[in-house]
Amino acid sequence: MRLDEYQWSRNPRGLHVQSIFQTPLPIERYTAMRCGWCKLIAAGYEYVDDCATLLANGITPCVRLYMGRWGAAPMNSYWRDIMIAFASVGVKWFEFYNEPNLDVEWPEGYDPDWRDFEGAIRPLMDHWLAWAEFTINIGGYPGFIPLAESDNPRYAATRWMDAFLNYLHQAHRQRFADVLANGGYCATHPYILNHFYQQVPGGGPWSARGMREQNAEEGGWHFEYPYDPICQRSDPGRTVYGGTAQTPNGDPVGLIAMGRMFNERCAMLFGSQAVPVLGTEGGIWAFRPGVFQQDNRYPPYDEVSQAQATAAMFKWISEQAPPWMFGVCLWKEDEYYIPGPVPAIGRMGELPVLARNVPAIEVMGSGYSPVLANGGRPVPQYGPGPIQGEADFHIVLLAPGLDTSFFFDTARAYWDRYRPIVTTDLTLVDLIPFARSAAITIITPPELAETLRQAATLPYPNAYLDVIETTDMATVANLFAARVQVNRRFG
Repeated sequence: MRLDEYQWSRNPRGLHVQSIFQTPLPIERYTAMRCGWCKLIAAGYEYVDDCATLLANGITPCVRLYMGRWGAAPMNSYWRDIMIAFASVGVKWFEFYNEPNLDVEWPEGYDPDWRDFEGAIRPLMDHWLAWAEFTINIGGYPGFIPLAESDNPRYAATRWMDAFLNYLHQAHRQRFADVLANGGYCATHPYILNHFYQQVPGGGPWSARGMREQNAEEGGWHFEYPYDPICQRSDPGRTVYGGTAQTPNGDPVGLIAMGRMFNERCAMLFGSQAVPVLGTEGGIWAFRPGVFQQDNRYPPYDEVSQAQATAAMFKWISEQAPPWMFGVCLWKEDEYYIPGPVPAIGRMGELPVLARNVPAIEVMGSGYSPVLANGGRPVPQYGPGPIQGEADFHIVLLAPGLDTSFFFDTARAYWDRYRPIVTTDLTLVDLIPFARSAAITIITPPELAETLRQAATLPYPNAYLDVIETTDMATVANLFAARVQVNRRFG
């Protein structure tokens, strides 16, 4: 499937409904801001007729199944029948789970944690995948689970996303790749705070206009946080994954940050090229009245500048965002309309919609093949595969600061017996094809152990990992000598 084959309005402007059971939908609120998306939360059949009306007005509905504190429970026949009803009027975009990194989405008493593999990660992914395959079978597009864009160590969106995708890569690689190839998309919740600015004409790339000097119709807008010049000037090297001392759990709070992470991780693990991303709720908070500056590196905003920036954001998506970015559904209808419309509604009504030009990019790369009809499977192209018996390759990775000569000085007998590849460069593992397997022994001081463990397990989940934590070289020598004596390669 190609990006241009997904069916939607090509208009990135969207709005999230006020609540469940809000029917008939006040369509005029969506046409006033020239919407191309409407995000619905359906507890039953209440929005089926509204979806037909939306589609007739050129507005693409995206339906989230509203299940309350559903946790990681699977889909049942009730939700199956509801989805079929929506699909019968032309709905294609669906969501199942929602922000599972927040306790409000789980049964009372459970505090979610990305490290709870058996209680959270495995059941969420197993049940989501079965739901996604059903969604595709009825002609729909399944949205990958949106996360609350937190950097809290327990709830960090980047940690949860990595846990999800690494498990899918290990346990359901071909099934998930097939979902991506047949209509899968990534749902995100980009509440971008004040992580945007409009560059001063003739000023440096980090110069920012004051909030009352901004103009949606003029250029110079930046919505690429955390990769924009202001962020990079204040904290060089920051990425959505973190990468700096200030962001140990990642920094997902940007318009395209989590969509970028999803695309980069899926490219690495599953061979995709560009997976559609839709912000199914988010945008710049429509606070009123007042002035807001959540991050003091960026200018503050009020109702008037929020209007300019929101209109500019949708223009930026159409003109400058990566080709996989399809739009944002602003949170939410009552915030924008009650007690009366915020200035953003009028500003968008004044400006013409700039249609999104979606290129004909294949979602999956050239290395992808579907499951073959005879039951065989293509050979994946990324990294070492599962170990069958004994690993084909054994790599000894030395932590930064250790020289390879150290290993030969302290573990000569071990090397003579097993002949591992000794290196300080983990990327050598990239050269091992999926048809072969690998084991990685890491020698590291304790303070670097977790960093190196993640550096090995995230890109190479099939490799066997053997970590030796110590700063005492005599201990290393004794340990390897003992392994040789009992003829045991790994600890």
